[in-house]
Amino acid sequence: MKKILHWTYVAPVIAWIFYLVLPIGEGFLVNLLAILALVAGVLSAVHHAEVVAHKVGEPYGTIILAVAVTLLEASIIVSLMLTGGAGADTYARDTLFAAVMIILNGILGISMFVGALKFKEQTFETKSVTIALVSLVSILVLTLVLPNFTTSSAGPSYSAPQLIAIGICCLVIYGAFIFTQTIRHRKYFLAEVSGEEKAVSRSEAFTSLGFLLVCLGAVIFLAKNLSPVIESGVIAAGLPTALVGVAIAAVILLPEGIAAIRAARRNQYQTSINLALGSALASIGLSIPTVVIVCTIMDLPLVLGLGMKSMVLLVLSIFTVMLSLNKGQTNSLYAVVLLVNLMMYIFTIVFP
Repeated sequence: MKKILHWTYVAPVIAWIFYLVLPIGEGFLVNLLAILALVAGVLSAVHHAEVVAHKVGEPYGTIILAVAVTLLEASIIVSLMLTGGAGADTYARDTLFAAVMIILNGILGISMFVGALKFKEQTFETKSVTIALVSLVSILVLTLVLPNFTTSSAGPSYSAPQLIAIGICCLVIYGAFIFTQTIRHRKYFLAEVSGEEKAVSRSEAFTSLGFLLVCLGAVIFLAKNLSPVIESGVIAAGLPTALVGVAIAAVILLPEGIAAIRAARRNQYQTSINLALGSALASIGLSIPTVVIVCTIMDLPLVLGLGMKSMVLLVLSIFTVMLSLNKGQTNSLYAVVLLVNLMMYIFTIVFP
């Protein structure tokens, strides 16, 4: 009973109660309580993800967290696209692009910087980075760049047959990556373990897995309900509404981001890389096929191609990450450059 009353079990329940009961958006106090419940849900999710990871081992623990977050993220994207409204056809593109930029520059950069402050340099397996980046670059170009150069349909969009082909390509590449990560070359993705971790029983692991899903659901649905509040604040400040998508993507990625930073503080940057690059791959590799299926069945318009400015920032981010992770060691300079990339991405949204 004492364990069930621990804050990591109570927080997600309270977050769901806030989501189901509180009239979010109808007062400062209600919004503040919802934000506090959101933060508590994120911290609880990180705790339960680490419990599961300790039980199943790497890289399975990071895969579970990445896939769980991505499936819930995809459900939010689809639900918002189905509601229609202005910008519904570009919502998937904008959200996924924001997620990729935050993962590549923010999660990798902050965790690298935190690790550098404590350990100066951290090591990791370069082969795991190469495997992940080869997969990621292919998926990103096929989904977010190539639509600008096809001619079957007008604008930065795919035709129906092309959409189906791209959805299949994403699933094949992501499936091949998971096979490589978990079976064929699993050793490349293993982090060094200090041996000080507390043993986790099977029942504890299953309980934490269930609460992890509960936490992630609460976090994402609370973020969705808070998005109008965020949008109102952004508009009141005279800022572009595109910042709303960035804010929502940042909230959704908080559990993975905090887990990656905590891993770096334990001198396990390999785990940080597994979380970041695995999340980026899952975000595109699973969300795009889901969106493709919905748009094909319901005949919804879908714009995937990025604008020229966004393509430049995407290429810069990928190139910088490749150079930063090609030697198997981190340092603070790489982290600063990645964080500057993220800052300029957000800055050029505000001042395009």
